[in-house]
Amino acid sequence: MADPKSPDPKAPDAKPGEPAAEPAPARPAETRGGQVDPKLLEILVCPVTHTRLRYDAEKQELVSDAAGLAYPIRDGIPIMLQDEARPLKVTE
Repeated sequence: MADPKSPDPKAPDAKPGEPAAEPAPARPAETRGGQVDPKLLEILVCPVTHTRLRYDAEKQELVSDAAGLAYPIRDGIPIMLQDEARPLKVTE
């Protein structure tokens, strides 16, 4: 059993008897400077059609043209639920 007061060997600045400092919270991978991370767009697909999505920066949505749905991005997190998606109008 490890000594609870011994420093974390992975934390070089930890001192005996002190807990290791927690890393600063990272910004969501989904948005950096108001843009969706291109790597995320490569990974995410429409949960209905399994096709690629396009990012609508103005509306903060991921759009599935194949399904005719727009998935909202809230607080930097894509909400990939069909029930939460907005149906696209014919003109969109």
